[in-house]
Amino acid sequence: MFRRMSRLLLSLVMLMAGAVVGVGATAGAAHADSCYTWNRTLSQGSSGGDVTQLQIRVAGWVTSGERLSYDGQYGARTAAAVKKFQAAYGLSADGVAGPATFSKIYALQDADCTPVHFSYAELNKCNSDWSGGAVSAVTAKSNALKTMWKLEAMRHALGDVPINISSGFRSRACNNAVGGSATSRHLYGDAADLVGSPSLCRLAQQSRTHGFSEILGPGYPGHNDHTHVAFDPSPYWSAPTCGI
Repeated sequence: MFRRMSRLLLSLVMLMAGAVVGVGATAGAAHADSCYTWNRTLSQGSSGGDVTQLQIRVAGWVTSGERLSYDGQYGARTAAAVKKFQAAYGLSADGVAGPATFSKIYALQDADCTPVHFSYAELNKCNSDWSGGAVSAVTAKSNALKTMWKLEAMRHALGDVPINISSGFRSRACNNAVGGSATSRHLYGDAADLVGSPSLCRLAQQSRTHGFSEILGPGYPGHNDHTHVAFDPSPYWSAPTCGI
């Protein structure tokens, strides 16, 4: 509770600071954030690592079936995702990432860059070092971070209701132990199995508009007790009980 109150107060201070900067300002950060600080306003035509960092945080704000690239290029699709993020959080929805947008992101993330409502521990109940999967430990952990930000978007769109994760990253040993597919996206760190409330069908339906390209849920073999979301280069959705 104390952490959340502190974040709320910090967010208000940053928004006020952004207002003081003024319309003609070019600065993109009102303070130094312990995770990552943007130092310029970003808009269509911008490129670089700071754009990639932004894309990670807004990739869950897309249209049905769309996936945002983490390519460091601020194109029309990135601008559209930023606009949806801004609208969702009551900001001026102009598709330009400036002080107010960054302040909201700062308020939404912890020092390790995870969104405040999710943690690395939730996405890895297998081991402590992210090793043993289909990709390097660094890549698996990076993929999990991207998944968490999509889930944060989905959580907010659902009315800020908790989303419960039963399984995330798995090493090959952990995957074999639960009878997972040899090609499971869990081995890549970009998958999450969702359980509890909201209903599994509601989760499956909502996940279509938050950047997930693999959605498996009720009615699909072995998925009647959870909804599986992931990033798969070959998109596939199947939750027949839910009309997907």
